[in-house]
Amino acid sequence: MKKFIIMLIISMSFTLYGAQYEKAIFAGGCFWCMEHPFEKMKGVKSVISGYTGGTTSNPNYKNYGSGGHVEVVEILYNPLEITYNQLLDIYWKQIDPTDPGGQFVDRGDEYTTAIFYLNELQKKRSRNI
Repeated sequence: MKKFIIMLIISMSFTLYGAQYEKAIFAGGCFWCMEHPFEKMKGVKSVISGYTGGTTSNPNYKNYGSGGHVEVVEILYNPLEITYNQLLDIYWKQIDPTDPGGQFVDRGDEYTTAIFYLNELQKKRSRNI
């Protein structure tokens, strides 16, 4: 999974259909619950569910938790239409960061919250909220 994170960092910003897009990665409990609030936003091109932060090679729905992964959404967005700070505002409204045991009815380490920043600017902004 480390290769996946490194690949995201390298390809964090790219051009698609003539627009410059960037990525954001958030863990907030069940990834299916995290998709919708972002998908409906203008400037968001895609929201992809997946797993990160663990040690299992090629994690899937049956084995990701045992490898220490958490459920995440990867958001591809146009920063000219929606900012990273706006994405963070949406994220904070979806989670309870004070709950160490998961999120709402989803319990377990695989449902904990995290922000996987991809550059120093995202790191700074995520820590200033």
